[in-house]
Amino acid sequence: MSKCGQCIIKSFNAFHTLTIDELDTISDHKTSLTIKKGENLMTEGHAINGLYCIKQGKCKLTKLNTNGKEQIIKFVKGGDILGHRSILSEEPVGLTVTALEEMKVCFIPKGDIMQTINQNTAFSLQLMKNISNQLNHANDSISQMAQKPVKDRLAETLLKLEEIFGLDKDGNIDIILTREEIANTIGTATESAIRLLSNFKKEKIISLQGKHIKLLDRSTLRNISEGY
Repeated sequence: MSKCGQCIIKSFNAFHTLTIDELDTISDHKTSLTIKKGENLMTEGHAINGLYCIKQGKCKLTKLNTNGKEQIIKFVKGGDILGHRSILSEEPVGLTVTALEEMKVCFIPKGDIMQTINQNTAFSLQLMKNISNQLNHANDSISQMAQKPVKDRLAETLLKLEEIFGLDKDGNIDIILTREEIANTIGTATESAIRLLSNFKKEKIISLQGKHIKLLDRSTLRNISEGY
C-alpha cells in the first residue's frame, strides 16, 4: 500500500497541509478501494464513518428530486475528497456518488480525520474552505436552473465539463456521459438534450462521435451560456 506522503494526489486537496507524521498515521489506518463503473461510493441518506480521497477516476454526485428523477449536481475527479461535510456535521450523506469509470479510492476513518482537525489548524481551515466552495457551487447551480433557459445551461455545462476534465488525445472532452446523464445535469428531458446537442452539431459549435463530444466554437458557447 502506497504511503500518503508519497502520493501526488495530496497536493490537490486539504492533505497538503499535513505533516509527515500526520500523513504516516493516516497511511497506517487508510483502506484502499477499487470502485467499478456504475457502483456507488456513497448513497444519499446513509451514514458514513470516514472520508474518501479520490486517487484515480471520475464520478457523479446526484440527488433524487421530488419526482424520483436523478439530478446530477456535480462531477468529481482524482484529487478531490468526499464525505468530510457529512462527518463534520454528523448527518447522513446528502448526495449519491456513482463511479463513471473504475475508480481508485482511499478511505480514511473518521477518528483519524477528527484527531487531525483538532491538531492541525491549517487542515481544519482547508476543509472549511472546501465546504464553503461546495455551498457556493450549489447556490450557483440552483440559480442557473431557476434562471437560465435549457440551451444556455447546456452550453455552460459543456464548457464546465471541458474545464474540469480536460481533453483526450483526440481533442474530445475527456469524460463519457450518456445523453440521459447530460439531460440530468441540465435539468431537462433526454429528448430535449438530444435535440439541443444535434442543433449545436448542425451549427458547427460542437462535433459528436458516439458519446464523445468535441467543442469547436467555444466563443459561441460562452455567448450562449451568458444569454447572448
